[in-house]
Amino acid sequence: MKYKDYYAILGVPRTATADEIKKAYRKLAQKYHPDVTKEAKGEEKFKEIAEAYQALKDPEKRAAYDQLGSGFQPGQDFRPPPDWERQFRERYGGGGGGAGAGGGGFSFDDIDLSDLFGGFASRARRGGRGGASMQIPGEDFEVTVHLSLDDAYRGTQVDLNLGLPEYDGQGRVRHVPKTIKARIPKGATDGQRLRLRGQGGKGLNGGPNGDLYLNIVLHPHPLFRPDGHDLYLDLPLTPWEAALGATVEVPTLSGAVNLKIPPGTAAGRKLRLAKKGLPKPGGGEGDLYAIVQIVNPTVLTDRERELFRGLAEASRFNPRGHFARGGSHD
Repeated sequence: MKYKDYYAILGVPRTATADEIKKAYRKLAQKYHPDVTKEAKGEEKFKEIAEAYQALKDPEKRAAYDQLGSGFQPGQDFRPPPDWERQFRERYGGGGGGAGAGGGGFSFDDIDLSDLFGGFASRARRGGRGGASMQIPGEDFEVTVHLSLDDAYRGTQVDLNLGLPEYDGQGRVRHVPKTIKARIPKGATDGQRLRLRGQGGKGLNGGPNGDLYLNIVLHPHPLFRPDGHDLYLDLPLTPWEAALGATVEVPTLSGAVNLKIPPGTAAGRKLRLAKKGLPKPGGGEGDLYAIVQIVNPTVLTDRERELFRGLAEASRFNPRGHFARGGSHD
């Protein structure tokens, strides 16, 4: 039997937590998925990653793998320790006698590591206690879904053409094409992870199907910046609108509304439009925040220039007065 270092395949230490193993698998699975990878051996690498994750994600299988030891090189011929063989036979082989012996035993020479840890397929193939087949849950799968902000606001349906992981008759993972129509609820946010229960890989021997996870990514919008369910908008104002106050029209995802600008509004001030953000799953909406940007005209008429000069002569306002105060010495 050839040794495979499942930890090295996933790029994690042997002390990695279950969460660290899952994160490493998801990252590598996205990179080497046959639908997206450009590498020549990407599909082979993907199968190797899936096999390693299948062995390490389950505490019982991981413990059995760890008992094999770590003093082997990838691809090296090895045999499990005698005690490991006995424990494996008792729990999954269903027979007595030594490895390769009769009486229900089996030989480790004619199988590879994936036979043992791809869901302990040997039991399903050769028959466990009473000839019963082991139920193996299907693999979870995740995919990135790109949405416009308008789709996120109103909700939408996306058609996903996927290659979902399923087990073959030997307990190994293969990928089967499948089209899924997924409904995205209104109010989906950037970075949100939606779960479609039972829409992942098919289980083996009556095991439950895996789940499908949708990782939501929102396209940049020309006006709005989402932050969770809140939205942010840069609001340009003229100097006189900011100084005197005004009522201006502001766009929202549900249509334009009027916003009252208080007199003396400073640049950078955040004005709140309640419930004009993205819908929330439990009801209600986020808010829209308009960030004031004071914009000066770049081209002046003679009359405008005259008025600005008159204002400059009449005004005693000094926006840099704090420079002198801050620079004074005792």
